[in-house]
Amino acid sequence: MVVNPAPITKRVKKSKQPLHITKDLGRWKPTDDLLLINAVLQTTDLTSVHLGVKFSCRFTLREIKERWYALLYDPVISKLAWQAMRQLHPEAIAAIQSKALFSQTEEALLAKIGSTSQPKLDVFQELLSKHPGVFHPSRTPKSLLVHWQLLKQYYLLDDQSVQPLPKGDQVLNFSDAEQMVDDVKLKESRDEVLEHELMISDRHQKREIRQLEQELPRWQVLVDSITGMSMPDFDNQTLAALRGRMVRYLMRSREITLGRATKDKPIDVDLSLEGPAWKISRKQGIIKLKNNGDFFIANEGRRPIYIDGRPVLSGNKWKLNNNSVVEIAGLRFVFLINLELISLIKAEAAKMAPQ
Repeated sequence: MVVNPAPITKRVKKSKQPLHITKDLGRWKPTDDLLLINAVLQTTDLTSVHLGVKFSCRFTLREIKERWYALLYDPVISKLAWQAMRQLHPEAIAAIQSKALFSQTEEALLAKIGSTSQPKLDVFQELLSKHPGVFHPSRTPKSLLVHWQLLKQYYLLDDQSVQPLPKGDQVLNFSDAEQMVDDVKLKESRDEVLEHELMISDRHQKREIRQLEQELPRWQVLVDSITGMSMPDFDNQTLAALRGRMVRYLMRSREITLGRATKDKPIDVDLSLEGPAWKISRKQGIIKLKNNGDFFIANEGRRPIYIDGRPVLSGNKWKLNNNSVVEIAGLRFVFLINLELISLIKAEAAKMAPQ
């Protein structure tokens, strides 16, 4: 009865301690703590540490200050951090120490080496041997050479000087320099020979285009004679014809229907005979001849019908002229009118109008 409470109290203490440890550690890793300590010992400036050290996470300046104060004054966090850093591998510790920031005294000694000289590793080795208490223990001649080159690149050596920028309105930015550029000087000089050759070439091309346009009817007659697609010989009963690439439909009544024929629904003009018509509605359109001799097509399907390139949407109608191109779902037809018969119909309609 007396012995049992002792292990319970110890167990409670051990269970609370890991929670406190996890809460205090946060995002900081042992490598980050070691980087922070080395950087502060070198620069004694937390702002320089924030700008110059690359931690595992992007810490803010406030977080770095809070961590440094915790390492100094919080005994629990300090103890845990030192225990974690002691468990780091020696190679990891050496790699972290090699990244230590350069102190002002170290850079002052490096800045004394002239910029015009081309120092070798022996010069930096001698510098390390002369000032062992100034340089960090992880410094090597090669690391000193690399940092000296950076100082030289940014004109930070003692024998280098940077020209100050002019004050006031004398500072020239890109937009000011752009305004000062003379556009006239940038323009290329005219090449009269080249312009003359281009003008002659343009005239020649325009002449060839006019000749081809004049020869187009003769070539059309030749093509029609070869393909057999010449103008049809209308009889007295054919009002018009819808001519495709494969077949020709004759219109012998004042109203015909166009579409895709099925077994249960016949149609006047079966467009499936011309080509693939699976996109065409069963009743795609109606072509109708009015009393005044004008032909109109009405779209009764879902897809638009194109008349000479103009779309006729569902529920609308459009006038058909002689040689109008009718396009339905990729199938093209030419609408040809029996002008002689239509002229007679118009004459009869004109005679009947006064009565």
